[in-house]
Amino acid sequence: MASLHAGVAPFGIATTTVNPGFFRTELFTEQSTTFAVPSIADYDGRRAWQFEYRRSQKGQQAGDPAKLAQALLTIACQEPPPRRFIAGADAVSTADQVVAALKAQIEAFRVLSSSLAFDEGKK
Repeated sequence: MASLHAGVAPFGIATTTVNPGFFRTELFTEQSTTFAVPSIADYDGRRAWQFEYRRSQKGQQAGDPAKLAQALLTIACQEPPPRRFIAGADAVSTADQVVAALKAQIEAFRVLSSSLAFDEGKK
């Protein structure tokens, strides 16, 4: 979405990337989800865990889709709208974890990463 934003911003078009958590919709119903066939046996354990997780969460998602719709209308009316909207307490928690991990990776390799510029005096 960052490249889309850069491409359309000169035309006065704003974009917002929405990162939603889980909302109580029909997403986890069998009618709403299709899985590829054939499957790869190496992934059977992970796939089984995901199937079971989705079944257990059906109708239990914390997010209210009506409140999400209202929040999206609210941010769409902002000038400018946010570049990113993290929707739902579960999504905020996940985003916090991702940011913390990214910061840790930056710090762990800051010196090495910062040493990669051309040495202008060398040939």
